[in-house]
Amino acid sequence: MRIGRIAMKQVSVGLAVCAGLAFFLFCSRRPAAQDDSSRLHLNVDLVELNVAVTDRKGDYVSGLRPQDFLVTEDKIPEKIATFEEGGAPAGSVPASGAAPALPEQADSGATSEPPSSSASAVSPVHPIGANVFILFDTSNYMYRGFVYAQDAITEFIRSMAAEDHIAFYSYSRDLSRAALLTTNRFNIVRGVRSTVAGDDAALYNCLLLTVEDAAPLRGRKAIVVFSNGPDNASSIPPEDVAELAQSTGTIIYIISTNAAQNEPVSTAAFERMSRATGGKAYFARNWRDEQQAFGSIKEDLGHLYTISYYPRPNPNRGWRAISVKLVGKDLQKYKIRTRDGYSLQQVNVNPQDYASDASQSDPDY
Repeated sequence: MRIGRIAMKQVSVGLAVCAGLAFFLFCSRRPAAQDDSSRLHLNVDLVELNVAVTDRKGDYVSGLRPQDFLVTEDKIPEKIATFEEGGAPAGSVPASGAAPALPEQADSGATSEPPSSSASAVSPVHPIGANVFILFDTSNYMYRGFVYAQDAITEFIRSMAAEDHIAFYSYSRDLSRAALLTTNRFNIVRGVRSTVAGDDAALYNCLLLTVEDAAPLRGRKAIVVFSNGPDNASSIPPEDVAELAQSTGTIIYIISTNAAQNEPVSTAAFERMSRATGGKAYFARNWRDEQQAFGSIKEDLGHLYTISYYPRPNPNRGWRAISVKLVGKDLQKYKIRTRDGYSLQQVNVNPQDYASDASQSDPDY
């Protein structure tokens, strides 16, 4: 009987220990479950749009005001937070100049919150001027026109506004970051002159890396690609590049040669990528056409309207369609060019780290 009582006590102690252990595990798992549920809420940051407005002749239309634009995302009118024309400083927009107010929408699990609930929202401060990445094709397609292309790029760099930050990259099979973002034109031109012709062309791989570098930057940002032929070495399709550029607000301009235009697959890909991001594709027959294309890009960057907004609550966690229209009968005759949407993405890039790297390479950054 005594042995039986001892056995019963041991069983009771064992059950108590098991119960305590189960309770401890249950309690320790609850915060993790709460963390998982919190990840269902999406906080969308400021969305920036670079908008070109032209008339029927292709001339740029200036002097428009925030109230002249109607911005919708998935057909939901958005309130414009900041507005900038050309290289002027961005200014906050009062509530009176924003989109019409909407009734409160039920929170469906995806939230979007501006930094405050005041009458006007102010965007993060970003420097005046554009951030321009030049991506130069140094593959074996460039043997014949290499020097002429270098001259056209150099002239473009020297013609840009003093406050514009420019980076110069080159590519063949791999990407070379010859000069990070800087206002020091000497360093950029030195990078251009130091390039040498390489082997195969992995344009889409290297363009994707360039888009990732541009992703954390605010304000006007663009990539100017000079390509002399098709891509024959990439593992990434152009559609992936275009989607990331759209989602990060990066404009892609492409200058290619007339020989590349004779290759229909490359022609279609270049036109789709540039059009989807709000840019343009140019096909140059000679070095004069190349210089004119660079001049056109400079004019385009100098006449863009930069519009930003904090998206209203939206349950859509995939592709979000953006529409920008002009308000008023007198403005309907003008044409708008900008990106037509973006995908919710998590960009694992620290802007401060990138700026730090650039500043170390060039004290004038």
